[in-house]
Amino acid sequence: MTKLLDTIELESGPNPSAAIIWMHGLGADANDFVPIAKELDLSGCPDIRFVFPNAPTMPVTINNGYVMRSWYDILGTDLARREDEAGLRASQASVEQLVAREISRGIPTERIILAGFSQGCAMTLQTGLRYPQKLGGLLCLSGYLPLRDLVAAERSAANQDTPIFLAHGRGDQMIQIQRAEQSRDLLAAMGYKVEWHEYMMQHSVCQEEIDDIGPWLRRVLAA
Repeated sequence: MTKLLDTIELESGPNPSAAIIWMHGLGADANDFVPIAKELDLSGCPDIRFVFPNAPTMPVTINNGYVMRSWYDILGTDLARREDEAGLRASQASVEQLVAREISRGIPTERIILAGFSQGCAMTLQTGLRYPQKLGGLLCLSGYLPLRDLVAAERSAANQDTPIFLAHGRGDQMIQIQRAEQSRDLLAAMGYKVEWHEYMMQHSVCQEEIDDIGPWLRRVLAA
């Protein structure tokens, strides 16, 4: 049993009955999306516990082996051709531990949303599509579907109907929008309910996107 990831927690009210586990991108940390969570319009939502985990630190190949927070190694610019499968699966297990902790605190899986930006988006899809119990939703920002050739064989039927919010910047130079579009199309071909958004931004988050996430969360948590 690996050690539980360090987390920052933020609760929108005194009695959380839903949880959002929100994963940061490469080189960032758990603080990265705390301000964004505070900006979301959660009117009409139940009390939510936001859980922001810190990724482990590791040498990242594409950054000359520099040690930083990373969910998995980035081996090169071709994200699809060379992937750190072992790293992805290790971090998947760590995210699943966080889900288990929320269950132990009384939140059912269908009220747990996985969310992430960039690498965190990849982890949201890596974990969420394979998770054996129904989750509330997958909030996927500026990332892509990892290990895409393995998803069809490994996915869990439990999350076939789980809503997916997939968003990307048209000017993203880190992860080209075409990569996200390929992920969107592959997910749609497998029958997933993908709500697609694109914005005039680079590898970042914009106000329009924040304004779109709020209503999506309200719909998902109302269901």
